Amino acid sequence: MPALRRGIEARETRLARRALNRPSLPLYRVTLAYDGTDFLGWQLQRPGRRTVQGVVEEALSRLAAGVRVVVSGAGRTDTGVHALGQVASFDLPRETEPGELRRALNGLLPEDVRVLDAAPAPPGFHARKSAVSKLYRYELDCGGVQLPQRRRLAGFVPWPLDEGAVRAAAALYLGRHDFASLASSGSSVVTTTRTVTRSAASFDGTTLVYEVEADGFLRKMVRSMVGGLVAAGRGALAVAELARALERGDRRAWPPPADARGLTLVRVSYPEPAGPVLR
Repeated sequence: MPALRRGIEARETRLARRALNRPSLPLYRVTLAYDGTDFLGWQLQRPGRRTVQGVVEEALSRLAAGVRVVVSGAGRTDTGVHALGQVASFDLPRETEPGELRRALNGLLPEDVRVLDAAPAPPGFHARKSAVSKLYRYELDCGGVQLPQRRRLAGFVPWPLDEGAVRAAAALYLGRHDFASLASSGSSVVTTTRTVTRSAASFDGTTLVYEVEADGFLRKMVRSMVGGLVAAGRGALAVAELARALERGDRRAWPPPADARGLTLVRVSYPEPAGPVLR
């Protein structure tokens, strides 16, 4: 998968260079919500593999009379991960009124993807590179039996969790840290250091709701964070042991990541002015 991602990124770079040699096209941004259950993640893959980027590009191509429209997403969500506020940017061959763009895309997209809003984007805007932070939420049903209606939107563990230990573990992530111990194997990122500005765990009955915001995330980082919360909450690892594992950057010492199905990309933030999102 890292080799495939590098190939896709190289393709995007080539397309961007070509764009410098042609007249500028109208640039747009949209906010997307999707149920990630039946997608193999956001990132475009080989033909026949269903991804969010793939279905959005297909819909835009139909709007552009068959012309390929390359879409950049703010977060490369994994298989099964959902979104309430994924942001995507793209050029279109012609100017389109934002409300009409939203309505047209929703008429072409499958029911598990919706465009919430659309707007012209300022020159140079890029959904991923222009972002300053992302907020993710993870819902985890704990103990007892999980309701069937929850299985697409929440993770599940059969044990009750100690709320105090979970909150103490969540506090470990705040601030600027090297998160190498939480990084997925085979990652090609330049640095594993990230700054976490929000890391809050709360309980709604027997459901753990964890929210984390940072200037960037490694692949499977949030799911690994939840894995650490679960290990502390069930007593498999003491909070002090998690702190040592985080400091040492040893991925083998970190608990396994939580299931993808409980994770949602809630919001992507941009510096002002990033251009208002028109409804």
